Amino acid sequence: MLEIIRTNSKHKGFQHLVALLDTTLAITDGDEHAFYDQYNSIESINHVVVLTINNIAVACGALKVQEEMSSVEIKRMFTVNKHRGKGLASIVLNELETWALELNYKKCILETGKRQTQAIRLYEKNNYEIIENYGQYAGMDNSVCFRKELL
Repeated sequence: MLEIIRTNSKHKGFQHLVALLDTTLAITDGDEHAFYDQYNSIESINHVVVLTINNIAVACGALKVQEEMSSVEIKRMFTVNKHRGKGLASIVLNELETWALELNYKKCILETGKRQTQAIRLYEKNNYEIIENYGQYAGMDNSVCFRKELL
């Protein structure tokens, strides 16, 4: 049974999935991993979505408020390998967008690496548009940033 859980970064399933994500990114990001990793702390994230199948966490994502940009940033999106290609990441993303609207945010922004081709396809499929790299990602050749105006 599929369940969508709204929680925070203390959720054990979320913490497990993020550990898997970080292991994957350490390989994909290579020498740049330390730079990106400093912006991915899950110490105190208040808006986390965990998707479970039969009570096992299989996909996740989070919102990080960006007050200076009047938006929320999509962070820590991950789906375990054996559950990829089933639309689970889109379910998590859509739930995050719904939650952002409930919190009165009108846009989502995010950054992903150019080597994260599956992530890029996910965001394009879900109507995110490429924007100029923002904040700490400005000038980072490996970064690609996206934005979506929420309805």
